[in-house]
Amino acid sequence: MSRIARVVYTARIATIGGRENGASRSSDGLLDIRLSAPGSARIGTNPEQLIAAGWSTSFASAITSVARERKIALPVGVSIDAEVDLNLGDSGYFLSTRLNVSLPGVELDLAKALVGEAHRVCPYSKATSGNIEVRITLI
Repeated sequence: MSRIARVVYTARIATIGGRENGASRSSDGLLDIRLSAPGSARIGTNPEQLIAAGWSTSFASAITSVARERKIALPVGVSIDAEVDLNLGDSGYFLSTRLNVSLPGVELDLAKALVGEAHRVCPYSKATSGNIEVRITLI
């Protein structure tokens, strides 16, 4: 684990309730959402969707950062489709994920190298390393 040298940003979210009938709001008011269970008729999102949105955004930024460090210009259209599964097993609930990465116009070996390095530096990837199954696919 790294020693904290400087906090870059702190997200502050207040949540009332849980995934069934909850709501979350950020301290700056920019995030203000209702929560609902997957498959529910209630209007709202769920934690798995929020993780998928956060991770895919962070992973795309990690790819861009790695490419910039290597002085590689990425083409427009880099995208990531993230899938986060909520699973139930013998020991209870657990998550698994798939990140489907599209780097159009990037040679396959270079794309693999960028994605591999991004997975090593992405904060979400680091946070979940060894904790959940992660499958990354170039599409």
